[in-house]
Amino acid sequence: MSGRTVALILVLEQKRQKFSEIKAGLDDAESLIRKMDLEARSLQPNVKAVLLAKLREYKSDLNNLKSEHKRLASANSNQAARDDLLESGMADAMSVSANQRGRLMILLHGVDDNISKSKKILTNMSRRMSRNKWIISSIIVVLVVAIALILYFKLSK
Repeated sequence: MSGRTVALILVLEQKRQKFSEIKAGLDDAESLIRKMDLEARSLQPNVKAVLLAKLREYKSDLNNLKSEHKRLASANSNQAARDDLLESGMADAMSVSANQRGRLMILLHGVDDNISKSKKILTNMSRRMSRNKWIISSIIVVLVVAIALILYFKLSK
């Protein structure tokens, strides 16, 4: 095996590994978006509309990333042709691959930022829900005590 062939094998293995990592990231993002969708749908209508609009944006971004990933993966599937291409012009192929990888990573970082923002929003919503539950429970307790006191004074006279 020549040094060039070994380098080619290393590059191909790195690409496969990156594709697997990106696929796992896309799957995780899809799972998070599904969870956010379920949680957003259980909220009040005024909050739900805003969050569902954001989720549609996130789904659109994720679908764009998936289609870009599929396009890149299908280009990567014809391995024999790629081997010939890399043997004849390794530098050109590596620069194209680096550009594609760079664009995909930039898009993935954008999705990561959006997911982080969504996570913060959902955390805040969860805190508000919990606080509202405590407030409602306190109001119910106060009303029950007030009713009990009123009944006690009415019946004791």
